[in-house]
This record gives sequence, structure tokens and C-alpha cells, in this order.
Amino acid sequence: MEKRIGTVIIQINSPKEVAHLNDILSLHAGIILGRQGLPRSNGKNLISLILEGSTDQIGALTGQLGRLDGIQVKSVLLKNS
Repeated sequence: MEKRIGTVIIQINSPKEVAHLNDILSLHAGIILGRQGLPRSNGKNLISLILEGSTDQIGALTGQLGRLDGIQVKSVLLKNS
């Protein structure tokens, strides 16, 4: 299956799901090339991820994250040429 390069922005609106979020990221560590966290004074913290994997792998990660309460997820994928 063709691999893609992607970025995912995660906004944490509620800290109650952070432990679950980190568990999910750990499960998908094989496709995560980089991770950057940005704490914000308004309480809505951000995490950005750089990924390399198949669309199925990236979709599995973002789908699991998107089902968490208080978490918003947006992704962008490029062909890995």
C-alpha cells in the first residue's frame, strides 16, 4: 500500500481525555515521525504530528482520536513521491 506524508493538528478542549489520547498515540507510534505540543493560556492546548503511513493507518489514528470527547482533529495528507 502506498505511504503518504501527513500532518495532524489536535486541539485539546478538555483535559479529561489526555490519558486516552496519549495511549492512542503510543499505539500508533510507528507512523509518527514528529510530535510538538503547544500549551496555550486559554486552556485549549495543541499537538501537531508529522506522520508517514498508509491512508488506512493514518485514518485509524485520526478516527480513534476524533471519537474522544473534548478533542478536535484535522489532518492533511500528501503523496510520498
